[in-house]
Amino acid sequence: MKIDLHKIKIEEVVKDYKDSAEEGVSAFGGKLDIRPKYQREFVYDVKHRDEVIKTIKKDFPLNVMYWVKKEDGNFEVLDGQQRTISIAQYVNGDFSIDFNGRTAMFHNLTKEEQEQILNYELMIYHCEGEEKEKLDWFKIINIAGMELTNQELRNAVYTGPWLSDVKLKFSKTNCAAYLLANDGGQLITGSPIRQEYLETALSWINDEEIEDYMSKHQHDKNADKLWQYFQNVIHWVREVFPNYRKEMSSVNWGELYNTFNDKKLDSKKLENEIKELMQDEDVTKKSGIYPYVLTKKERYLSIRAFTSNMKRESYERQDGICPFCKKEFSIGDMEADHIKPWHEGGRTIADNCQMLCKEDNRTKSGK
Repeated sequence: MKIDLHKIKIEEVVKDYKDSAEEGVSAFGGKLDIRPKYQREFVYDVKHRDEVIKTIKKDFPLNVMYWVKKEDGNFEVLDGQQRTISIAQYVNGDFSIDFNGRTAMFHNLTKEEQEQILNYELMIYHCEGEEKEKLDWFKIINIAGMELTNQELRNAVYTGPWLSDVKLKFSKTNCAAYLLANDGGQLITGSPIRQEYLETALSWINDEEIEDYMSKHQHDKNADKLWQYFQNVIHWVREVFPNYRKEMSSVNWGELYNTFNDKKLDSKKLENEIKELMQDEDVTKKSGIYPYVLTKKERYLSIRAFTSNMKRESYERQDGICPFCKKEFSIGDMEADHIKPWHEGGRTIADNCQMLCKEDNRTKSGK
C-alpha cells in the first residue's frame, strides 16, 4: 500500500469544477471525481459549510483528505468530499459568507483575499495499492462525520469499466434495477444511490462474498452477467409468489432462487400455505414465511415463545419433574417446549407447554 502526502493549492484542486448532479462532481482539471456517478449526495448544513471557508480564510489547518488513485491515473475523493465541494462552490460564486458582519461572495473579496484562499494548501494523501490493501486501509480511515457505506468503500477500490456499467444499472435514482424490483410491489429495501441495490445483487449472486465477485469481474467490459442474474431472480419471485405482500421486501430472494429456481413449484399451493401462516399469531416473523414454505425450517418464523407465566404454570403442574428423564430440576435449569409440536398444529398456550431439562429439550429439538 502506497500512501503519499501532497500539498495542493486550492486553485489547482478547484480547476474546472463541474457539478453534474447524479452524473458526478469533478475538478482538478477533470482528473478528480469529487463525487462519483450515482453516489449519494451529502449536503453540509450552512454552518459547517461556512466554517470550512472561514478556517481557510484565517489560514488555519483543515483535516487531511484522502484521494484514491485509479487505474487511469486520475483520482477519486475517498474522504473530504464535502470540504472539497464547499471550497469549490464558494470559489465558483455559489454562496456568500458572513465575515464578522461583512457578507461577501468570492468575487467580492479583495484581490489579496482571493489570492490567499487560492494559494491555501490542502493536505491530501494519495492512496494506491492492491485492492485488499486499499480496502483494509479505507475501513480504518472511514471516520468522517458522514461515513461511507461498505459498498461505497468497495466501489472506491474496484474501479473500472465493470463498475461504471453496474452503477448505471443499480446505483441511479429510478435505475433499471429499482424499477424492476418495484414493479408490482417492493422486493428490496434500501436506496439505489446508497449502493444498497447493488450490494444486495452482489450478495445474492455470490453467496454474500461481495468483494470476491467484484475482484473477479473488476476488469470485465460490462456488468451484463450480474444484471441478467438479477432479472432472473425478480422474474422468478413474481412467478412463484404472484400475490404481493409488504413483507416480501425483507426476504433474501437470491438465497431462495439459487436453491429452488430449478424446482417445480406449485404457486397456488404455496399461496394457500402463506395465507394460513400470515394469520397464525404464533408466527412472529412474517417475512420468514416465504423461506419457510420452501425449506420447512421453523427458524425462519421466530415462533412465539412461551411467557414466563406459562412456564411457571407448567413447572408447578409437573412439580419440577422433567417428563423425559423423570428427574427434578429448578425452573432455571429447564426450558419450555411444545407438547404438541407447532408444525402439527400445537399452539403456544399454557395447556400445550411442558418444561424439560435443558439436555432433554436440546436433544429433542436437535439443537
